[in-house]
Order: sequence, then C-alpha cells, then structure tokens
Amino acid sequence: MTHGCYDDDMRRAWRRAGRAAGRWGAGFGPEGVFGPDGPFGPKGPFGPKGPFGPGGPFGNGGGRARRGRMFGQGELRLALLKLLADQPRHGYELIKAIEELTGGEYAPSPGAVYPTLQLLADEGAITEQADDDSPRKAFAATEQGRAELAEKAEEVEAVMSRLGAVGEDRRSSPNLQIHRAMENLRNSLRAHRHRGTLAGETVEQIVDLIDELAKRIERL
Repeated sequence: MTHGCYDDDMRRAWRRAGRAAGRWGAGFGPEGVFGPDGPFGPKGPFGPKGPFGPGGPFGNGGGRARRGRMFGQGELRLALLKLLADQPRHGYELIKAIEELTGGEYAPSPGAVYPTLQLLADEGAITEQADDDSPRKAFAATEQGRAELAEKAEEVEAVMSRLGAVGEDRRSSPNLQIHRAMENLRNSLRAHRHRGTLAGETVEQIVDLIDELAKRIERL
C-alpha cells in the first residue's frame, strides 16, 4: 500500500502497545500506546508524520500544513475588515470564522490577528464596541472601513472567494470521512486513558479489534 504504517507498521505498533501496557499501566512507557514509540508517538501512524497524524494524508491538514501561509501581504487585513463589516466580532470569533470558511484547513494565529485589529483600529477602519456580556473586545467596521472595502471590492471578493474555495475543497475531500472515523477511534482511546482502564485485558481486546479491522480493510 502507499502508506506502510497503515498496514504492517500499524499492526506492529498496536501489538507493541498491548505488550507495553501490561508493564506501564496506562501505556505511557517508551513503547506504550501514548509513548514515543507507540501509535500516537512520533513514529506511530497517529504521530505528527504518520498517515493519520496532522501532517499525514488522512490528518487534519490532508497532507498540507494546517497553519501554512494563506494570505498575501495585506490580505488578512482585508479579510478581517470584511468579516467585521458583516457583523461585530471578537478576535477569537474572527479566527473561528476564517477557520470555518476554510473548512478547518487554516486558522490565523492570535499573533497575526490581534496586531492587525489594532492597526485597523488605529487607522479608524474599525472601532471597539462595548459588550457588557463579555470581557473580550468586540469590533465593528466604521464608515471609513466600509468605504475602503467598497474601493477594493474586487480584491476583497478574490480573497473571500479563495478562502471559500479552500473550504469547499476540504469538505468535499474523500479523506474527511476517514479522518472523522479515526478521530472517533482516537477519542475512544483517550476516554479509556482518562478513566484509567487502558491496561491489561482491555488493551488486548482493543488491539485484537484493530488487527481484525486492518485485515478486513486490506481485503476490500
């Protein structure tokens, strides 16, 4: 198969996890489920570079860096201004709005968003709004900001359309359903870990289930 970790390496990782769990309780040892050599470690299928890790083809970024460069010079500024012209928002809400537009592919960092908001406020393009229900600052576009958007309408449309296209591509990806299923598996294992039940016979049963599932997938 294209990704070796997905079959033989994946099964070997889970078997190591099952053996290690008996020695390390919840599986945090060097070869445990959550250890550096386990399936969720750097070398495992769910690790940073594994097929189901953040940088893998079935991970959060679909093989692309989730927080890679998305905006050209000045484009984040226009995107934030457009979103604030649509409705007042807090900084965190702006981050989530862009993340939603891109289907989870990209979320700008607070270190990029908040200085840009301050710049827009200093220029008079946005203004802070009082919000008695929240300690966070909410901003809204001013008439000056709306005039700038109208003047740069084509550029604004291009930026927002590109963000939307990224989201459409992300949501239509066949990998998304596989990623969701793998997240369910990950969350189930984490629940066992938090309950302290990821050990002994339970781990053996989990490993057997995953081994059987891997075999069934290979036969498809």
